[in-house]
Amino acid sequence: MEVRYHGHSCVEFRGDLVSIIIDPFIKDNPLASVSVDEIKVNYIYITHGHGDHLGDAIQIAKNNDATIIAPYELATFLSWQGVKVHPLHIGGSFQFDFGRVKATPAFHGSSFVDEERKEIVYLGMPSGVIIELGDKKIYHAGDTGLFNDMRLLEREQLDLAFLPIGDNFTMGPDDALLAAVWIRAKKVVPIHYDTFPYIKQNPTNYVERLNKLGIEGEILPFNKWVRL
Repeated sequence: MEVRYHGHSCVEFRGDLVSIIIDPFIKDNPLASVSVDEIKVNYIYITHGHGDHLGDAIQIAKNNDATIIAPYELATFLSWQGVKVHPLHIGGSFQFDFGRVKATPAFHGSSFVDEERKEIVYLGMPSGVIIELGDKKIYHAGDTGLFNDMRLLEREQLDLAFLPIGDNFTMGPDDALLAAVWIRAKKVVPIHYDTFPYIKQNPTNYVERLNKLGIEGEILPFNKWVRL
């Protein structure tokens, strides 16, 4: 399996049979150096409806005839934009042709902001996601604060976890360190940092702290394919 991190929460996976991208915030993402048209995927997972996570999902889905997987209300909203969707909801899972996808809780918001009308459209609950891809079980926490039920993810026997460390809008490094201890993934990758001034962090320090606790951490380079 190969992984490409485009900054913020946008992570792209390439397996033998399928390509998937999570939260494809590309065009307005200062850390992403690829164009939207370069993204070639079969599936898109959207954790919640905020613009820096929904991002360019509609255009990417139309370019690739890809299916968007998202919590029910968000999936319904996106179906009205003329794309293929598969709705899930928290705790639910579905066996796709490449593997199982399960929506997990996240403590955050989920909405579409119409700046012109000064309206906020509620888009249901935010989520994290567990994706089984090849022989790997991958957890992407989405945007979330620390919550006690993260302890339950230990039973999933995760190979790889992507945890936000940016603080201000999500967990900061201290809470993300505790989350890593609780979920017991074999490897932890920090995400959702440095995109904006509010969420500037030191990922190297975070990974060093993980390693001191006996947890393998890795910082992924922006926009480059890495085999994990």
